[in-house]
Amino acid sequence: MTARREPAREPDIGPSPAAPPRFAPYHHPAAGWGAARSVTRFLAREGAYVDGPRAVMRMNHENTGFDCPGCAWPDDTKGLHLDICENGIKHVTWEMTRKRVGRDFFAAHSVTELSGWSDFALEDQGRLTEPMVYDAATDHYVPIGWKDAFELVGRTLRGLDHPDRAAFYTSGRLGNEATFLYQLMARELGTNNLPDCSNMCHEASGRALQAALGTGKGTVDLKDWEVADALFILGVNAASNAPRMLTALAEAFKRGAQVVHVNPLVEAAATRTIIPHDFTDMALNRSTRTSTLNLQPRIGGDMALLRGMAKAILEQSATDDGALDRLFVERHTSGFEAYREVCEATPWAEIERQSGLDRAEVLKAARIYRDADRSIFSWCLGVTQHEHGVDTVREIVNLLLLRGNLGREGAGPSPVRGHSNVQGNRTCGIDHRPSAEFLDRLAEVCGIDPPREHGLDTVRTIEAMRRGAVTVFVGMGGNFALAAPDTPVTYEALAGCELTLQVSTKLNRSHLVHGRKALILPCLGRTEKDQQRGGLQSTSVEDSMSMVHLSVGMKKPASSHLLSEPAIIAGMARAALPDSPTPWEWYIEDYDRIRDTMARVLDGFEDFNRRVRLPLGFRIKQPARELVFLTPSGKAEFSAAPLPDVVPGAGTLALGTMRSHDQWNTTIYSDDDRYRGVRNLRTLVFLNKDDMRERGIAEFDRVDVTSTARDGSTRSLSGYLAVPYDIPRGCAAGYMPEMNVLCALGDHSTQSDQPIMKHLTVTVTKA
Repeated sequence: MTARREPAREPDIGPSPAAPPRFAPYHHPAAGWGAARSVTRFLAREGAYVDGPRAVMRMNHENTGFDCPGCAWPDDTKGLHLDICENGIKHVTWEMTRKRVGRDFFAAHSVTELSGWSDFALEDQGRLTEPMVYDAATDHYVPIGWKDAFELVGRTLRGLDHPDRAAFYTSGRLGNEATFLYQLMARELGTNNLPDCSNMCHEASGRALQAALGTGKGTVDLKDWEVADALFILGVNAASNAPRMLTALAEAFKRGAQVVHVNPLVEAAATRTIIPHDFTDMALNRSTRTSTLNLQPRIGGDMALLRGMAKAILEQSATDDGALDRLFVERHTSGFEAYREVCEATPWAEIERQSGLDRAEVLKAARIYRDADRSIFSWCLGVTQHEHGVDTVREIVNLLLLRGNLGREGAGPSPVRGHSNVQGNRTCGIDHRPSAEFLDRLAEVCGIDPPREHGLDTVRTIEAMRRGAVTVFVGMGGNFALAAPDTPVTYEALAGCELTLQVSTKLNRSHLVHGRKALILPCLGRTEKDQQRGGLQSTSVEDSMSMVHLSVGMKKPASSHLLSEPAIIAGMARAALPDSPTPWEWYIEDYDRIRDTMARVLDGFEDFNRRVRLPLGFRIKQPARELVFLTPSGKAEFSAAPLPDVVPGAGTLALGTMRSHDQWNTTIYSDDDRYRGVRNLRTLVFLNKDDMRERGIAEFDRVDVTSTARDGSTRSLSGYLAVPYDIPRGCAAGYMPEMNVLCALGDHSTQSDQPIMKHLTVTVTKA
């Protein structure tokens, strides 16, 4: 990048930095009137008095509305008219804003100036309206036509001495049809460099489930949640990350099911809720409990808890014939005896030490599990973003296998994916380690010769950009510069590229941290009508429980210059591959044509166009759900991994990064975190009161947070405010993306290659 001047003063919009920070523990129900008031204020702030409510009435409606671009929780199966949540409404309203970022805005503000603005201020400017290219001479983005933009991309890609010098990143918002075209373009170019947000979030889940069950996905659906006797929720902040889960939790409690939450922090979703569409409860201000037991292990202690529950089940099975499903274990599993031995050899004292829980607490959870006929285990990033994330997910499967909680209604593993189509991205080909079978079908159906060598994931892509091995970075959605670990290193890597390209709806940090050449290509949002030559188009998405359904935009596009994501991909592909046999333009005329090709390539997508138009769409077949295990042994595989040592060393704390409530991924709506009782503050660190007292730190004292990487290097944040919180001793927490700087690029799991953003070793000292 060109040399930067001092950043200009940030515009006076959004959260006021002068507002004093406040903290008071939150004791109200999740959702309910708090969510209703928050949504009302948000709609008023955005001026969405008409468009907001109108969009709400179309969101998550089967085949006639658009899919929420937020989380991947499944649509309601009972025909619920208002299958919505606070975060979904905010996400949609944020996309539908009337504010615009066009050529006049970029003419008025240099990249240097914009680099000094907050991330809230950048996105709050509104929707991007036309393609822009960076002009190094003036340090401004200037307009460029679509044809010239595509030619710049094509010329740069054609000029590479090897296709692996380009990387094609995607976030989880990309629809299935665009996803399929995107990976097809990359592989026709000759590279499997397809890093994605899964590399930072649920890679551990996919690898663990694939090894244990022969599938990278969970096996349950929403109907299973509705009949389970026990739900175990690990490392999930449902009220913020998957708010529609609150309905399932409340209904489970009402029918007498046991609901166990496992999290170092007792989040609002683990207490009680008022479901906004339950008008009687809203009118009476009547809440429903969402848990029967809350356990607070130390950060990283989940695996020890699970091992303790398994140990208890095995010990009980000596006198209780119903504790262990011996017939299931014998018929459908492999490796049981080795697992039994490792459980027996793990002392209770070590389980207590590593989990941070008393033996009585572990036994209470085990008793709930033993007494339930059908159990579901659900988890999110609190389990996966650790060095031992794969082993922990496999321990979840171990526990399920012991009691035959697989292949029957109301039982099984259920990972909670965060972004709306992150699971669909992987299903439809965004995978830097594609299987030979997938590549064979792609070659046969599409007439290309895809590369067979594994490509680069997110961490390896950043490393390759740093050393100049990757010189072109294409970002399809998301905000890579902020989402990735080791922020200064990621910035340096992007700045060293020959070309960076971002396909986006709104301005964000990744547009300002760019290569020598840079493009911003604005696309349609999911709420907007996608008109092509063949008429109004729909796209499909896959939720976190493998249901595939259509999404149809309902709003006039923010600008006549916007293109759909499939159209942008096709334009780039044709420019980069002028002699390509792929009918790119023909595909874009009618997305049914893309789906017909996908049906021939993707396992489980047969008869795609008909089935996706059925009520609620269709569910991708899950062999493991039918007790068909595509593993080397043909059975479900137990894992006998040893317990990791997760106890912090003397003077150090284990810190996990997380989102605030008024935030979605890297998009920050305000400086508030209602469910944790925080107002006007993001630069904070949550600490145990005893840990604070030991360090001479009082509430709102300024502290320095320093992480120590595996290689001994350190990274620091200064002047953060200390907030006392109900969190186990030796643990700390704070917000991403601000704290991503503390996660060294080299600090990624050797099991999954995920950055270990939930388990950083830090010291906290009074500033």
